[in-house]
This record gives sequence, C-alpha cells and structure tokens, in this order.
Amino acid sequence: VNVLLWWEPFGRPRRMADCRRRYNITGCRLSADRSRYGEAQAVLFHHRDLALHGAEGLPRGPPPRPPRQLWVWMNFESPSHSPGLRGLAGLFNWTMSYRRDSDIFVPYGYLYTPPVPRPFVLPRKTRLVAWVISNWNEEHARVRYYRQLKEHLAIDVYGAQGLALAEGGVVETVSTYKFYLAFENSQHTDYITEKLWRNAFAASAVPVVLGPRRANYERFIPPDSFIHVDDFPSPRLLATYLKFLDKNKPNYRRYFAWRKKYEVHVTSFWDEHFCKVCEAVRAAGNQIKTVRNLASWFES
Repeated sequence: VNVLLWWEPFGRPRRMADCRRRYNITGCRLSADRSRYGEAQAVLFHHRDLALHGAEGLPRGPPPRPPRQLWVWMNFESPSHSPGLRGLAGLFNWTMSYRRDSDIFVPYGYLYTPPVPRPFVLPRKTRLVAWVISNWNEEHARVRYYRQLKEHLAIDVYGAQGLALAEGGVVETVSTYKFYLAFENSQHTDYITEKLWRNAFAASAVPVVLGPRRANYERFIPPDSFIHVDDFPSPRLLATYLKFLDKNKPNYRRYFAWRKKYEVHVTSFWDEHFCKVCEAVRAAGNQIKTVRNLASWFES
C-alpha cells in the first residue's frame, strides 16, 4: 500500500516508520514525495497544515485525482483548536482522529490486556498534586477551575507558569505525586489526550480529569481508575476528598485495582498514525465514500 503525506505534520520532516518492525503491519510504503501522487492509494492531509496553507494547497492536478485514491483528513486537535473546517465539505473520503466514530480511530492511548499480567508496583509517593501545562489561557475552564481548587489545596504547577520540568521528565516527575490534574484545554466528545494516558496513567498517578463527561471517559477506562471534577459540587469538596485519600491508603490504592488486568498503551506520534492508514486501506478493499459535512460531524 502506498501512502503519501501531503504535508509532514507541522512542517517537520521525519524519517518514515518501519510499519512491519514496529506494528507488524506489512506491505506499507510511506512517503512525503509529492511526485508519487499518481501511485498513492491514500493521501494523508494533516488539518493544522491544511488550515495554514488553505484549500489552495491541496493537489490540483495534472494528473487529476486517481479514481480510487482515498483522501484522508487527519486531526488530533479538538474542534476548539481546528480552524477552517467549514470549507472542507465533500473533499475527503475518510477521517482519522481521536473520535471513536472516525473512519480510522487512533486514540491518544488505550488500555489492553497483556498475554501475561505483570505485577504492578506503585512508585513511592512523596507529594500530593501535580499539573503540567504549556498553553496557559485564563479563559480556559481548566485554568478557572485550578484557581478555585488551589484555594483549598497545594498544587505544584510545571510548565508555562510554574516549575521547570526536566527535559522529557514528565512521567518521572509526576510519578512522585499521588494525583495529577489531567485537565483538557477544551471539552469535546472523546477528546481525552496524553494528559490522561501518559502524564497520569504512565506515571502511576491518579488522574483528576476535566474534559468530556464522566460517561465519555468510562467508554475507554474503568470507572474507578479516575476522579472527575463533575463528581463534586465544588472545587472545595474535591480538595477535601483528595486530602482524605492522602491520609487513607486503602481507599487511595483502590484507584489502582484495574492495574491487575490492564496495561497502558500511549500512542506514538506520528508513526503509529501513518501505519494505521496502510492497515485501514488494505482492510477496506474497494469501498469508497465521501465525507459530506466534515465540520458538522467533527463539531458535534
């Protein structure tokens, strides 16, 4: 399967993944060489770059678009951070995103059952609550909630407005904390990012989440693996509960019961995404469709 990247995400050239070695996906040829447009079964368009270059940057021909070629729209930002969706109706055949109803669903992470369960050892916890944030915006719900929560609880903030984080040291740093604020930058269906999967779960901290509703999280993770801000009428009461868990070891440890059964997979940007396209093209055979109204689907 020949897959062409029309733009490399964020304009950063990268070495193409070996899909067979990394994901056991065979017969996959990835390229960013536009001269291969005519032979590509699928062409991948990253939304952020599409928004930057505009629809004028899309392939114009000659040669014209080959009759069975699939155009795949790829986006891992939320609708709040996806400008220019309106003019894209009827252009693409498939969608690839974190949304479960995408044609190619690639979440930021997922839980899986390993063939042989590995014993889970909880790292030693010496601190209470951490938050890592790079994009600080006073208008965001997460910053407003944090401001109220910190009135009742000490929170160590890393990143834009806080302590410096050692390069690549998110997991290492957060693993010394009991809780992690996995607060999303906007609230949308299925928009559950590495803040949960890597910053909290991979670091063995209990995530305190602010994002879509609890029921949406429970489609992906066990109900007793996280604390949702909506579970409490006020930030003050959430703070009281976290302090209670801090003093009550058996109750705190219950948030790790799911570890007996599951392991955490954190999706690797961007190799995993490109290889998944190959797999999907092969599985689809000759099916072809058109995404009629991209904006109304993605914003729903």
